[in-house]
Amino acid sequence: MKSVPAQTPLLEARKLTKTFGALTANDAVDLVVREGEIHALLGENGAGKSTLVKMLYGALQPTSGALFWKGEAIAIANPAAARVLGIGMVFQHFSLFEALTAVENIALALPGDFDLAALSQRITTLSADYGLPLQPSATIADLSVGERQRVEIVRCLLQNPKLLILDEPTSVLTPQEAEQLFITLKRLAAEGCAILYISHRLEEVRRICQRATILRQGRVVAACDPRRETPASLARLMVGGDIHAVRAHRDEAAGPVRLKVNELSLPPDGPFSVALKDISLAVRGGEVFCIAGVAGNGQSELFDALSGERLADYGHAVEIDDQPAGRHGVNWRRRHGAAFVPEERLGHGAVPMFHLSDNVVLTRHAVDATVAANRRVLRPGARAIADRVIAAFDVRKGKPDPEARALSGGNLQKYVVGREMDRNPGVLVVNQPTWGVDAGAAATIRQALVDLATRGAAVLVISQDLDEIFEIADRIAVIARGELSEAHAAREMTPEMIGLYMAGMAEAAEAQAAGEGSHGPHP
Repeated sequence: MKSVPAQTPLLEARKLTKTFGALTANDAVDLVVREGEIHALLGENGAGKSTLVKMLYGALQPTSGALFWKGEAIAIANPAAARVLGIGMVFQHFSLFEALTAVENIALALPGDFDLAALSQRITTLSADYGLPLQPSATIADLSVGERQRVEIVRCLLQNPKLLILDEPTSVLTPQEAEQLFITLKRLAAEGCAILYISHRLEEVRRICQRATILRQGRVVAACDPRRETPASLARLMVGGDIHAVRAHRDEAAGPVRLKVNELSLPPDGPFSVALKDISLAVRGGEVFCIAGVAGNGQSELFDALSGERLADYGHAVEIDDQPAGRHGVNWRRRHGAAFVPEERLGHGAVPMFHLSDNVVLTRHAVDATVAANRRVLRPGARAIADRVIAAFDVRKGKPDPEARALSGGNLQKYVVGREMDRNPGVLVVNQPTWGVDAGAAATIRQALVDLATRGAAVLVISQDLDEIFEIADRIAVIARGELSEAHAAREMTPEMIGLYMAGMAEAAEAQAAGEGSHGPHP
């Protein structure tokens, strides 16, 4: 196909608008994406990024405005039409069938009938050519999250896309896997493929993107060359003001152990679950203990065991303030001063159709007499707590006590974290505290975690975000395949060491730890 003249955009959106009832998600958005560029799409949670790319991919239809492809007006009826046009998309949450193989998943997304053997050969050749090694016969359930992302990307590449949309592509990758992804993206761009890149990781945006469009409250507020900006200046454009750096508290005086895990082992509780193997750790009051790892390596299983959603075989497997908790459920642990924030905020951390005050009742009824007493729910008390959390964590909402599902992802995350911190717990366990939230909300949550530790709590954070971990951690361990590494002081760790642990190369990581000492987390 003949290439387009440089002055003609590959894709152009003009005054693209999308409304949902009274809500305007995108307000007259202009966007130009050219061949061979890596173009960042930035904005806070709720800024309209997801709505915009869903219209570009045909998953939503605009209320008004126009789209142009290579200079010609088009209407993209659905994702299949987008793929025919040459637009591919890799979503943040993968759409793969875990019981099927990689080649079977890829075949389902391609038009027409395929010989699986021939398709397997195409996959092997293309994946090797682009540095994305993939075994076509591998069952998805047996793959790491990074390998699953390769399946999604290869599925797109087999359709020869002219535009590839990536939503938070490095959030599930080890540092080494992210480096390989950047190499692949730069090669695709050099071959003429345009890439629309959504990420909250501003340093990587500065590193690989040539242009950036910034949305705020559904409108384009800026366009820039991110290479000429700093993470702080990009964040200011996104939120409309300065984001205060997290003030980490480093108290060398160790407090008492408040959360302890002793050789915890649990078999998998489902066909795609991960077994926990002899996990031991101790978190002292006054410290933030971070567990790094790529998703799917036992983080959810460990959180369930710590929260009491899954019981251990013996009481001392989990201890809270020296009390055996392993055979007690979540309400017992809450009564003994522990609080828990799960990874999935909508459905696990909050009931979508319940009001925010009702969601307070769910986690406080057993521990707070202002919320529930004598088998009665005390709604004024629940509403007072909800209002206090909303004010303390700057939770932005459209009405006084909305349903949880009415909040943007970042605002709901702030609410769920704030609801647990409002109890001033002695032990806090939080899984992915800033998953998918913007820089402003992330700073608010991280500072609150540090402040809670400063007040004497033991804070255990499970996170995939290495920037977050190095910003708040006192000590760091890594979980891989259900096993936990030795913990090291944060100042002794590097991203490379964590990547080795994530890849299951503990001996190499320990050797690096012994050789590098206190070189610090960043080069």
